[in-house]
Amino acid sequence: MTLVYRIITTAFSILALMYAFVPTAAAVDSRLKDIVSIEGVRDNHLIGYGLVVGLNGTGDTLRNIPFAKQSLAAMLEHEGVNVRDLEMKTENTAAVMVTATLPPFARQGTRIDINVSAIGDANDLRGGNLLVTSLKGANGEVYAVAQGPISVGGFNVQGEAAKITQGIPTSGRIANGAIIENEIPFELDDMQMIKLSLRNPDVTTSLLIADVINKHFDLNIARSLDPATVQLVRPVAYKLPIMNILGEIEALTVQPQTRAKVIIDERTGIIVIGKDVRVSTVAIAQGNLTISISESADVSQPPPFGGGQAVVTPQTEATVEEAEVVGLKILPANVTLQELVTGITMLGENVGPRDMISILQALKSSGALQADIEVM
Repeated sequence: MTLVYRIITTAFSILALMYAFVPTAAAVDSRLKDIVSIEGVRDNHLIGYGLVVGLNGTGDTLRNIPFAKQSLAAMLEHEGVNVRDLEMKTENTAAVMVTATLPPFARQGTRIDINVSAIGDANDLRGGNLLVTSLKGANGEVYAVAQGPISVGGFNVQGEAAKITQGIPTSGRIANGAIIENEIPFELDDMQMIKLSLRNPDVTTSLLIADVINKHFDLNIARSLDPATVQLVRPVAYKLPIMNILGEIEALTVQPQTRAKVIIDERTGIIVIGKDVRVSTVAIAQGNLTISISESADVSQPPPFGGGQAVVTPQTEATVEEAEVVGLKILPANVTLQELVTGITMLGENVGPRDMISILQALKSSGALQADIEVM
């Protein structure tokens, strides 16, 4: 058996400035409709408990799932069928949770998609039909009613000695499966003042948005309240409703400013580096040390009729292998994103995502990386 241990070492030192220049792409403007949302205009989550019927023996086992049995009995009694003293053994029914998202300005009678998920020991919801289920909001009020056949992407096939499962057969979806019964009132057209919420809060971006709006209307109608909010007031001389103001400003463009950040997912080795990340003058060296240990056992037999016992003698062989270390690579001060990645890649072909994560974390520890590191 061979055990391989890989030790990654990274050395840093500040050296003289070395020339490096790689042209960067020009910043791209973003529309206001893509970077802000209107305060109060949002989705609302809905949830409900229901029953799925019509399953081909893949539903809940009623003796193991008491709430499914109680729900089925209550549903039948509601329809005039008395099963209170009877033992039910059907496996064609499953208790499920139904979830949906109520979009803003959704009107009564319109339809929305719903998701259906088993909560008992049902194996497969394929072929099932969801019975009428009330969908409630966080305040406990019913906003939609769901019903319909379930569409399931996965499947579950089982035999005597084998089982094949693809996807998630215990979760499905019903397109346009719910009808909105109650609306959430929000009269945007009658408002005299609204607030724009930045999806990525930033002081500079908030000020830029207020400035571009004021320049467009040649009026002081917008001001930045904080890094995440811009207040917009309908001018007195403006005869049209505030919806017309929103229609004009949503096409205006700005260059969003964000904090320099490096996102690292250590589980998958994914690294995302923002374009504003900068590095102070630094030298980087990277080398790989691999230690291989092989173990085997030799059996020493005693001489014939000697009366001795066989002895197992362990044999261990260790080898140390060090990859060729590429010389120190110098990254000058204030290098761009492309220069940073190019400089790290020049350390050698053996620099993989895991090595880059170690290098970036060491850069941050040394104070040379001018950015926040966020580990997922």
